[in-house]
Amino acid sequence: MKVAMGQFAVSREWQENAAICLDLMARAEAGGADLLVLPEGVLARDIADPDLVLKAAQPLDGPFLTQLLAQSQGSALTTMMSVHVPAEGDKALNVLVALRNGEIIAAYEKLHLYDAFAMQESQRVNPGNAIPPLVEVAGMQVGLMTCYDVRFPELARRLVLDGAEVLVLPAAWVKGPLKEMHWELLTTARALENTCYMVAVGECGPRNIGNSLVIDPLGVAIAKAPESAALVFADLDPQRIAYARSVLPVLENRRFARPELKTE
Repeated sequence: MKVAMGQFAVSREWQENAAICLDLMARAEAGGADLLVLPEGVLARDIADPDLVLKAAQPLDGPFLTQLLAQSQGSALTTMMSVHVPAEGDKALNVLVALRNGEIIAAYEKLHLYDAFAMQESQRVNPGNAIPPLVEVAGMQVGLMTCYDVRFPELARRLVLDGAEVLVLPAAWVKGPLKEMHWELLTTARALENTCYMVAVGECGPRNIGNSLVIDPLGVAIAKAPESAALVFADLDPQRIAYARSVLPVLENRRFARPELKTE
């Protein structure tokens, strides 16, 4: 599978962000990518106006995704990103969507909300209540995660036990002390401990670190983006997964049961 990581800084105008996404989709397809991963919350953002995620939220059939779906018509490229969708209680849902050939083929509502490091995502966003689906892309099974989810190893392990060979992580990883180290450490750990690929795409710009990367099943970074806007390609090899799982059979050797979502 050939993946493309489309890293950019999200503006407060959804039309500008849609134009960037459309351009990245066209360039990824021209580059032969099977999968394009974009950052988290690509519809609109303003660091001076955190309520913009609510004011700018659109339904899945709104004008933002309608434009992207129209461009995907007739294409085998799968594009993944997260957007904010209006929800109950004057809040939003942070929804990771997978688009292909004019359709939304999968949607995942972010489970773990970023209530950490003096931020409170749950003030404006409701959590999801379902394990993400797997999406088949170019013969490989892809599991869906969003940003803060990477700090919870149970979700990655559950997706891999469900059959995921690749984990995808759109993110808007906020700058701060040690945060770049956390990003690389956590994404690498999730790939290595599950002997799978991790494709982690972060927003860049004044608030977020960028630094998108692809980690292979033995913890090797095979592609990295800088701190600025970029489109980076990488090839994922199923034989690399098979080799990693033959020399490091952690999935076979585990003693714990398959993680389940906590119900309240």
